Amino acid sequence: MSRQKTLGKFGEDCAAKFLEEHGYTIVARNFRIRSAEIDIVAKRDGTLAFVEVKARSNIRHGLPAEAVNLRKQKKIIRAAAFFLADENFSDCACRFDVIEVFAYGERVEEIHHIENAFEVTGEV
Repeated sequence: MSRQKTLGKFGEDCAAKFLEEHGYTIVARNFRIRSAEIDIVAKRDGTLAFVEVKARSNIRHGLPAEAVNLRKQKKIIRAAAFFLADENFSDCACRFDVIEVFAYGERVEEIHHIENAFEVTGEV
């Protein structure tokens, strides 16, 4: 596995643990459709959060959340629509979050949870 994929997997594991420690239940991980993936689907207090995790070891190329551009957001929103169609969560409010994991080696320096990082607007 490449260094980047290893960091990504580590970041997702840390983000899932972080969410659980903050009262979320992990509903799904790595939900995939043909053209997109949702890293984590978590639920707390009747709200379903579709979470994109971005892990970085430095900010040389910008903050992790900046990588969740409009194109990526549209893919996540499309995948979320498929998830909701397949699962029984019609009674839940939904939102899209980003979790930034700043990790150096196997040590996490910081985790930032950005709730409502983006919304469904216009055409998807």
